[in-house]
Amino acid sequence: MAKRFIVEVPGVPSSPSPISNAVVCGDICYISGQLAVYDDGYRQGTSGEEARRAFELVFLIAKEAGFGRDDIVYVDIAFQNLQRDIAEVNCLYGELFDPRPARTIYEAAALPFGAKIKVQAIAQRG
Repeated sequence: MAKRFIVEVPGVPSSPSPISNAVVCGDICYISGQLAVYDDGYRQGTSGEEARRAFELVFLIAKEAGFGRDDIVYVDIAFQNLQRDIAEVNCLYGELFDPRPARTIYEAAALPFGAKIKVQAIAQRG
C-alpha cells in the first residue's frame, strides 16, 4: 500500500520538529498532534481556545489529505490539567462533531511550549 506524506499544508504553520503533518495509507489518514500554534508560534489561551485552534489545524490537515471532518473516526486529546479543562473541551467537542468520533483523553506530564491541549486524530474514508 502506497503511503502519502503530508508535510506542508496551507494555513498550518511549519513544525520545528522533523515530522509530517499527516500520513495517508490507503483510506486512512493519521494526523500528527496539533497545538494552538500560529505563524508566530504557540499562543497561550484558555483550554477551549487552545483546543479550538488545535482542531482547526487538524481539520485543515485532513482537508489537504482529502478527508472531511465527518471522516474523523478517532481523536486523542492530551491535557496539561485534565480535571480543570475537561468540561470546556467536552463542550467544544460536542459542537465540532456530530456524530462524535471515538476518543481517548489523558493528562500528560508536559506538553510542548507549556501548552494546555494537544489534539491528534485518525480519519477514514467510507
